[in-house]
Amino acid sequence: MRAVGSIVFLVVLATAVSTFARRWRIPAPSLLVIAGLVVALIPGTPALHIPPNTIALVVLPPLLYASAEEMSLRDLRLVWRPVTVLAFGLVLASAAAVGALAVVLTPLPPSMAFVLGAVLASTDPVAVTALGRRLSLPGRVQVLVQAESLFNDATSLVLFKVAVGVAVASTTVHWPVAAGEFGLLAGGGTVTGGLAAWLVARIRRRTTDPVLDTVIALVTPYAAYVLAESAHTSGVTAVVVAGVLLGRSGHLLSDARIRLQVQAVYAVVVFLLESVVFSIIGLELPALVADLPDGSRWWPLQALAIALVLIGVRVLWMLPLSAVVRPTSSRPSWRIATVVTWAGTRGVMPLAAALSIPLTAAGDRSLPGRELVLVLTTAVVVLTLIVQGLTLAPLVNRSGIALEPEHTAQEETVARDALTRAALAHLDDLAALETVPETALHRMRHNLAARLDHDTDDPGNPSADATYRDLRREVIGLQNTELRRLYDEHRISDTTRRRLQTDLDREESGLGER
Repeated sequence: MRAVGSIVFLVVLATAVSTFARRWRIPAPSLLVIAGLVVALIPGTPALHIPPNTIALVVLPPLLYASAEEMSLRDLRLVWRPVTVLAFGLVLASAAAVGALAVVLTPLPPSMAFVLGAVLASTDPVAVTALGRRLSLPGRVQVLVQAESLFNDATSLVLFKVAVGVAVASTTVHWPVAAGEFGLLAGGGTVTGGLAAWLVARIRRRTTDPVLDTVIALVTPYAAYVLAESAHTSGVTAVVVAGVLLGRSGHLLSDARIRLQVQAVYAVVVFLLESVVFSIIGLELPALVADLPDGSRWWPLQALAIALVLIGVRVLWMLPLSAVVRPTSSRPSWRIATVVTWAGTRGVMPLAAALSIPLTAAGDRSLPGRELVLVLTTAVVVLTLIVQGLTLAPLVNRSGIALEPEHTAQEETVARDALTRAALAHLDDLAALETVPETALHRMRHNLAARLDHDTDDPGNPSADATYRDLRREVIGLQNTELRRLYDEHRISDTTRRRLQTDLDREESGLGER
């Protein structure tokens, strides 16, 4: 009963804080972490202890899947080289830098310092996506940050498993074995995710019930994760691959009514899970600090030093790579490097990894330094979410690389006009064939012409005429094809494509069932 009450309290707290965050235009993850810290410091608040695998199994799969679905596969092809460099080189460099610093500044043994470095080496896709939703970053910059956080997990997980093996069993590091393990985790996870996406796509194409389709969409990330973990590969990689592939083909798997319902349900699930997990991060830190052994009073300064080192290493790697994502020049840009560096926050993934560290080492002796690793990990996560999260939007605005609202509005207007002109051309073809009643053609032409003149008035009631409804569905299908062509030819951004796709889905859904 107490667990149920805690969950209800977290949901209520997260909903209230997120409401204020939207009103004040503050990133919700940052405000949720602060709220969790404030509540945890209130006298009488019970200590919060999360079971090790709860976040990894319950929370991560749907949040990773949602982040992967938002990934633009078209833009990903343009930045795959820097993403690959960051997923390998930056992760290894960050782990080495944090591990070396932890050996010098903390009482952690070298093996546990290496564990800490592996835990904090990668950025977090959940936090990056949640913080970046409201930012108007250029497509390549947004995809670089998001893709890096999604695809660097296999590298960090291998490092983490190697580090934990050294700390628990006091073994030596065999790098050829580690390389083979990386191939198993990343390659096996990729194959499993691809198979899961293929199977789900075949099932969803044959499903016409919105409820069943919604259930399938909710179960998909958990199925991909569990299948991959059961095969001893990377569940995280499997979820990411399945999300990217299904996000690419989602418009082909169901009709407009089902797509709208799945999007609405998933938005609620993602909102609840994101809100609760970021609140937990703030709530858990005081309880973890209370469990620290004597002699660990310098942990705040140690966490600050580690966060600064992570940012410094990231800057050094980002500056030369920023030339790849610069839209107009091949010269590196300090502005892009700074924004991409500041967007690389830590979040749910490091916390889930740290919680999975075993409690005991070989010989059933307690694992030395586990409590300090948990505290430092959580503290660095809190620091990045609060400091970087609250300052990211002002930094983007001052950098000058953000897309102006007028630019986005103009792109959307031009795209809408192109869809309307394609529809009018199709109506001319139908008129020449004389296969559709002239009255329906006239009403449709009048409606589309009004839209081309940016007049929202719609004469008549389209739902009252079956012939008109069928014609409108045909035109919407043509506009969907035209929208995909505009996107594939790089004439519109992924954000514009998704917005117009949703508008077309709403209009088609409003026509009712056939």
